Amino acid sequence: MLIAKKILEHASSGQAALKFSSALLDGIIPDWASIQGTPRSTSEAARWQVLNRRCVEAAVMTGLALGCRINRKSLFDRKHYFYADLPAGYQITQQRLPIAVNGSLAYSICVGKKPAQVVPRTVRVKQIQLEQDSGKSLHDDLRSQTLIDLNRAGVGLLEVVLEPDMSCGEEAATAVRELQLILQALGTSQANMAEGQLRVDANISVHHPGEPLGIRTEVKNLNSARFLAKAIDYEIQRQISELENGGEILNETRSFDYKLGCTVPMRDKEGKQDYRFMPEPNLPPLLLYDSGSLPAGVDPQQVINIDWLRERLPELPSVTREKLVRQYGMLPEHSVALLNEVGLLEFFQNVMKETRAEPKRVTSWVLNTFLGFLKQQNLAVSESPVTPAALAELLDLLDRKAISSSAAKKVFEELWRSEGKTPTQIVAEKKLELMQDPEELEQLCRATLEAHPGVVMDLKKGNPRAINKLIGLVRKTTLGRADPAVIKEVLERQLSS
Repeated sequence: MLIAKKILEHASSGQAALKFSSALLDGIIPDWASIQGTPRSTSEAARWQVLNRRCVEAAVMTGLALGCRINRKSLFDRKHYFYADLPAGYQITQQRLPIAVNGSLAYSICVGKKPAQVVPRTVRVKQIQLEQDSGKSLHDDLRSQTLIDLNRAGVGLLEVVLEPDMSCGEEAATAVRELQLILQALGTSQANMAEGQLRVDANISVHHPGEPLGIRTEVKNLNSARFLAKAIDYEIQRQISELENGGEILNETRSFDYKLGCTVPMRDKEGKQDYRFMPEPNLPPLLLYDSGSLPAGVDPQQVINIDWLRERLPELPSVTREKLVRQYGMLPEHSVALLNEVGLLEFFQNVMKETRAEPKRVTSWVLNTFLGFLKQQNLAVSESPVTPAALAELLDLLDRKAISSSAAKKVFEELWRSEGKTPTQIVAEKKLELMQDPEELEQLCRATLEAHPGVVMDLKKGNPRAINKLIGLVRKTTLGRADPAVIKEVLERQLSS
């Protein structure tokens, strides 16, 4: 029986296009928008290469955040191959000596149902390298043709190569999501997978326990964490089935068809391609310094100081999650959820600044009610019609028992539908405030007991659910304006008297 599937070297290697529009190879690229699509633009995209300072800083910061060793000297190479989306006929990369090596990416996965257990995982980072991006192939199946988009050709690319330390799609997707958060925190990339700013290639193989890793297949250009997980899990099962039925695994490149939910062959790798690597003649070795090795009298704008960048690293997602657990007493999985949605943590913190409600209640409302509404309508946090101030006011009403939990949900629904109204205004208009007259509630409870003798009899016979039915009947009479806990207290007192 084949088990313990491993993602091989390059597994989930995140190719993250840098946030800034300036390219790794400067020169002709800044004028790209004015000349795109002309014969001159496609031929000159590889000429007059000038290393982009911001790209180097981004690579160093990413390496530091992942605990890598930053090479004081790194080299650039030309990787030659012909493809329509590569106008120059070669790609500039760092095949011999990359900018950073030997790091690690820590992430956590949630195991089990409620309560979920957060289990820490670590995947080794083999290397981080600076590259030159290629164009993008757009396949038109209806017309049986392929179009080439060269707008990103020549733009700086950061490639993170991970070791074979993951064994399922969920682990790979979670690791890539953590990398995405780190890149966004650093400002080195927006890392929006849907827009191609973070692309993933996954290499997968299976093997028997104790045996070497098997022949790998590579699934290219995955642009969604969900598709990444599905592609890996499908490929694992496909390879197991193939081997158990006497077949063999080909060393091939595959793509993931999200409509069919399966991987399909693109090209095989049996004939190993000779990329004819050679040193890049237009880019000298990249030399980096720390505070101790910085040459005297040098212009700071002409060198990269690793220690200067280390001092300016922002707070990383793992540290933020630890602070949330410590400061608000929330569960680790809740801290993960707050960071995983863009803008959700800031929304939560803004609510906390303006409400007197307990952090536990705020966390529940943000992660369950608020996030649930966003998911239903496929909206980003920035597109929410409910502001942090409005939710804070609603939670304050709930906290001082001015409204019931069910009424609070009705108010939230109304806030979502009608921008401009405050929770207090909605409560007044809909008459949702809690009943404050204890004598009135006493009378309603007594009337309910008299009108439903059968339910009262069930309760006296020992049916524990009967009390809940009585509470529901009273709440229906009050239109949800009475606190269920208070209703229960009044009913139990009247039944015992």
